[in-house]
Amino acid sequence: MKLKYYISITISLLILSCSYNSEDDLTEEVVIEDFVTYENNIKSIIDNNCISCHSEPPVNGAPMSLTTYLDVKDAVENRDLIERISSTDQGFLMPFGGPRLPQNLIDLVIQWEEEGLLEN
Repeated sequence: MKLKYYISITISLLILSCSYNSEDDLTEEVVIEDFVTYENNIKSIIDNNCISCHSEPPVNGAPMSLTTYLDVKDAVENRDLIERISSTDQGFLMPFGGPRLPQNLIDLVIQWEEEGLLEN
């Protein structure tokens, strides 16, 4: 009897702990009420997706660091950062080795550039 009770509790917990994230949840447009800034919006994208290679010093063949606002600003202005993260070419996916960044995050970086690459 205890075994049946234990099994039914375990199954119930497994079922309740499962979740479902649709692709729409992951690519949904991010609406920013104010201007996009490095500190409020872009830094977290870079820290969560790029710093593993673009650290100080860069590793895994990364050509530059992306650890500061000035590094990221320079990469957008002079090193085709947006073109690199927007690429769908399997050999150039960023983060390196893919999967490509979700489009909503790429769009935020593009919006940040269009709004003047604000820091705060």
